[in-house]
Amino acid sequence: MADYKIKVRRFQPESGQGPYWEEFKVELEPSLSVLDSLLQVKDREDGSLSVRCSCRAAICGSCGMKINGQSGLGCKTQIGEAQELAEKMARATASGPRTREAGREIAGDDERAQPGAEEAAPIIIEPMGNMPVIKDLITDMESTHWTKIRRVTPWLLPHGEAPEREYIVEPESMIDITQSMACIQCGACVSSCLSMEADPDFIGPAALAKAYRFVGDPRDAEGVERLHDLAEDPHGIYDCTHCFSCVDACPKDVAPMDQIMRLRRKAGEAGIEDPNSGHSHELAFVKIIEKKGTLDESLLLQESFAPGIKGKLVPSRRAIKEMLGSIPTAIRGIKTGKMRSLPKLIPGIHHKLPGTAQDEVQAIYKHAEEHNEEFNLYIKGDEGELAEIEAEENLETAIAAPAGEEAPS
Repeated sequence: MADYKIKVRRFQPESGQGPYWEEFKVELEPSLSVLDSLLQVKDREDGSLSVRCSCRAAICGSCGMKINGQSGLGCKTQIGEAQELAEKMARATASGPRTREAGREIAGDDERAQPGAEEAAPIIIEPMGNMPVIKDLITDMESTHWTKIRRVTPWLLPHGEAPEREYIVEPESMIDITQSMACIQCGACVSSCLSMEADPDFIGPAALAKAYRFVGDPRDAEGVERLHDLAEDPHGIYDCTHCFSCVDACPKDVAPMDQIMRLRRKAGEAGIEDPNSGHSHELAFVKIIEKKGTLDESLLLQESFAPGIKGKLVPSRRAIKEMLGSIPTAIRGIKTGKMRSLPKLIPGIHHKLPGTAQDEVQAIYKHAEEHNEEFNLYIKGDEGELAEIEAEENLETAIAAPAGEEAPS
């Protein structure tokens, strides 16, 4: 047994007071979970502590919460590991004035939580983010999570008459969606999504991962319509900022951001134009990196809204509007130092990579085009692992091959 101190963010609406922090001491084996510590407190110290849980085996997804600032499942997070992370964060907050100030905000100015003190840093437990809090660690998932799930029509839409029994499909045709099917709807990805913090109307990682589950299903006949809906919505698939927070938070390795990227690729293959110019932005980004090796910020803006020579000579009304609307963004880039020098502001004047580095970048592009494969990370076996290792070795060989030489296939 070991002693731990947990610091829980409480909210008791019946009291008429705002949220507050409360500390508890628990005694548990390091291999037991953070949820076990909360249930111990509820059983022995404060029966009013509210937490949602059910299976306690990382299956039902009920006990979503933030532990030391990271979204996840309370039943899957070992308290010993949570303590190690709390100690690591405490040491980090003592490294400078700015981080120390952030540490005091979390620790509530409790000097005992600082490194070198007698007591260990507390484990910080909070309700999930991006959702209204009902009580203590219980959030209103209906208003955010489930509303957005229903937004993507989360059921099959087949054409034709229904079969007498069930739809029969080849098992191999379902492999592509097994990763998104593994979602347990815990809401951890929604809690950690930075795009939803900036834009609460963003459909969100959980709902979009669920959308791919049906877009990729061979029994669904409305895939193109679904893609049009999600791509043309300004808060849809192109509202994701690739922060990877949902990938880190997911306890089942669904990797919601990967599913969003799959939706984007399918929308691009279908030739769908989106109001955010997301698809043309992706093409412009890829084209510039392939040609120059590093990103030409000023050219990226033009290629995103007015691609090609024709687009620049005869820009559309929308392109002019978008370019003018991007002026404040360019100004912020100059002020923050992201675009510090004059060459970065003038298209065509851009420093290329030194030596043969650009040839190596193009070799990577060539290899990617010739070996256009995608691995489902959720399905792994001996064959899948060997194929993945072989692909990595081939890519390393292509990068290492001198310019002008053909890399072995």
